[in-house]
Order: sequence, then C-alpha cells, then structure tokens
Amino acid sequence: MTVYAVYNIKGGVGKTTSTVNLSYLSARQNDPTLIWDLDPQAGTSFYLGVKPKVKGGGRGLLENRHDLDVLLRMTGYPNLDLLPADLSYRHFDTLLSEQRKPLEGIKRVLKPLRKEYENIFLDCPPGLTLLSESIFEVADVLLVPLIPTTLSLRAYNRLVRFLSKQEHKKMLLLPFFNLVNLNKPIHKVVSQTVPSKHAIFCRHFIEESNLIEAMGVKRAPVTSFAKGTPDATRYEELWNEVQNRYKNHTKWLGKNS
Repeated sequence: MTVYAVYNIKGGVGKTTSTVNLSYLSARQNDPTLIWDLDPQAGTSFYLGVKPKVKGGGRGLLENRHDLDVLLRMTGYPNLDLLPADLSYRHFDTLLSEQRKPLEGIKRVLKPLRKEYENIFLDCPPGLTLLSESIFEVADVLLVPLIPTTLSLRAYNRLVRFLSKQEHKKMLLLPFFNLVNLNKPIHKVVSQTVPSKHAIFCRHFIEESNLIEAMGVKRAPVTSFAKGTPDATRYEELWNEVQNRYKNHTKWLGKNS
C-alpha cells in the first residue's frame, strides 16, 4: 500500500482537485484506491457525490468504534472508494492530542486497510498542525501543489524547513505547480524555471482551466468527463511522473537500507 498525502500549509492551491483527479487515474489503472477526505470543508466528498458524514466522527475513527468497511463509500467509479469528510474533523488536533501516541493516530486508522488498497490518497486540510504531523508519519509521498507565486513558494519553504528538522527520511516530497496561468508573467517564469533549477519539483504542472472549475458542476474528475482534453492529459502526465519518481525513490531506499 502506498499513501499519497496531498498537502500544503497554504489553502486555495488546488489540493482537492488534485486529489480527485490523481486518485481517479490510480483507480483507472486497476489499482484498488481509497481517498480519505480529511478536510472538514468536504470538497472531495462533494465532487464525488458522497454525503460528508462519518458515524462516530473523528473520535470514532481514532478509537476504532466501528468497522471501517461500514464507513467506506463507493464513488461510482470502479476501484475507487471514499472515506468521507465529517464536520467533527475540525477537532482532529484535539482528538489526536488525547491519544497515547498522537502522531500515530492516522496510521492506526489506515492499518486495517493495507491489504485492501494499492493506493490511498489523503486530501489534507491546510495548516501545520498535529494532524499534519500525524499525516507525515504515514505518508509515503507528500504531494504539494503550489501556485507559482511568492506567497505560495514562501509557504513551501516554511514546510521544507519544518521537515528538515524531522525524521521522515523515507517520505518522498514532491512539489508541483498547480492552477498555472501562463498569461501571467510570474506564473510563466516560475513554473518553467523553478523545476529546471530544482530537481525535487515535478516537471509537469497543471494549468488553470474552465474544465477544472466545471468539476463543481459535473461533480466528477476532469480525467473522467473530459478524457483526451489537454487538461486531462496534464493530469495523466503528472500522475505518470509521480509514479516513476516514487518507483525510483523506493529503489534508492532499497539500495541504501
């Protein structure tokens, strides 16, 4: 099982649209895939037509009150399931702080699912919190969507400084540019020059588009309702790059373990 956490300290960078489209592509290649919508705003749950409600809420999940199979929802797409958002998730930091090992909270919830799913995507709320630290403990890949602006890069640098002080040596950090408007000079320059100078950045990026905005009306991934379009192709190229980067990362870990 590989855990992909789509995360950024900053909000409004397209974490949810990235989660929905990349997880759909994972499922489309016949990999059993689960999304856990951890954001109480419930964007992913909305896009996939699932009511944002979990019996027992966040506390019930952390205390293992219910069988997870009862809480999971089908999305209508083959191989793609969802653990919905819940308004109680806004208290996740408090709930985790009450646990004996707070940073292992998310890991404990996901443990029973290891044999059921090939890939698990976490749609994460913004901020640098106890919840995000718990996510760092379980993530194999930390996908960080960034708008190519000064404030977004500043937030990314803050994240890198924080992670450099932690022991997450096995987690692969993959930032990529999202919601790129090539008509804006700063977007064009940053999205094209930063990846060429910093190998950690994904070379493929996602452009801002009307089709991505239409996800809210269609309540479906662009990669589903707009196959063959440049927008869908960009997500496919990004997903292929992410998989290849992670494959090379695991080979490197194997050689150096």
